[in-house]
Amino acid sequence: MKATGLIVEYNPFHNGHMYHIEESKKATDADCIIAVMSGSFLQRGEPAIIDKYHRTKAAIKSGIDIVLELPYVYAVQNSDIFAHGAVHILNEIGVSSICFGSESGNISPFLSSYETFKNNENIYNLALKQVLADGKSFPEASRAAYEQINLTTKEIDLAKPNNILGFSYVRAILDNELPIDPITIKRTKNNYHDESITSNIASATSIRKLLIEHNELSATVKQTIPKETVIQLQSYNRMASFWHTWELYFPILHYRAMTMPLEELGMIHGIDEGLEHRIKRTAKQATSFQQWVTLIKTKRYTWTRIQRLFVHLLTNTKKSEITSIIDQPSVPYVRVLGLTNTGKNYLNMKKKKMEVPIFSNIKRDAPLMLRIEERASNAYYSILPPEARIQAIKQEYKGPIIH
Repeated sequence: MKATGLIVEYNPFHNGHMYHIEESKKATDADCIIAVMSGSFLQRGEPAIIDKYHRTKAAIKSGIDIVLELPYVYAVQNSDIFAHGAVHILNEIGVSSICFGSESGNISPFLSSYETFKNNENIYNLALKQVLADGKSFPEASRAAYEQINLTTKEIDLAKPNNILGFSYVRAILDNELPIDPITIKRTKNNYHDESITSNIASATSIRKLLIEHNELSATVKQTIPKETVIQLQSYNRMASFWHTWELYFPILHYRAMTMPLEELGMIHGIDEGLEHRIKRTAKQATSFQQWVTLIKTKRYTWTRIQRLFVHLLTNTKKSEITSIIDQPSVPYVRVLGLTNTGKNYLNMKKKKMEVPIFSNIKRDAPLMLRIEERASNAYYSILPPEARIQAIKQEYKGPIIH
């Protein structure tokens, strides 16, 4: 069986994701579509709007054959670390290609840009270091460094979010000489950060905005998502009575920042360069999450960077824990969240050849990365009503969702 991998968040699963699946099948002639999906918290440092199991159900009932979890230690990171984890997980499970959406829809500029990058990597690194030293944020510094080596052409604009991620996937594949073909399809009808809905294919950002504003599924939202996503969103909202947003976690975060010793706060992943002092100081003034981030934000500390460090504060994730894992050349395990019969057949064929174990739940003797995952899940579920929280946590110890 031939498998293609997709790297996703499905927050929530929408019509654009259906298009991605269909086009990926056409482009690769795959028998099995495998998605590696962020769990409770996402790459831009946000809680997923509904939990990973409801998102998994929507995916496997809408064309995905296997949903794998992108572990927390990779998911809430910059694009290079995010890509490293996702690509290596898909490699371990034996995909022959990875298909991602991009603004250009043409893989050639990504491959030629990779060659340019490798030939000028020292210049890039020096430029990046210099711009960071000048007090600019990492995204700004990265763009400036790409300009230094002429990697901001119309063919591949590395200021665009999907191109940045796509280039990171290509780098992860080629740097590690993995037997995977990178393939891209053109995004259609919307941009990554569009906040308004103008057709039946809309950005996840615009869909979440309407969901959160109204706490219900309006007719406008329903036209942008498959029927199964409607079912899963309604199911989760009945259980929780809300969609997950940062404001719901503000009291917990505020308590942790106010009571945690300064030295201990400085050990949290993402809190660097004395930022713990700024967090402590601004906590005394903040009355909401939005206000708190605004008080901390500077040119150097972007909104996304601050959200990520707040995720790590919420989950009590320390620098030493993250470093010990992401410095490894591959991943310690692959975790299955859900699968179809096609997916089950594929796994049965591949698992004997795999070099890492397959997990479908949290085990007592779990490796560090899975123990951190358990902690992140518990933090995510902490704001649920008691009965719902108990049920959600139980799911972590059960087998995968099967359709």
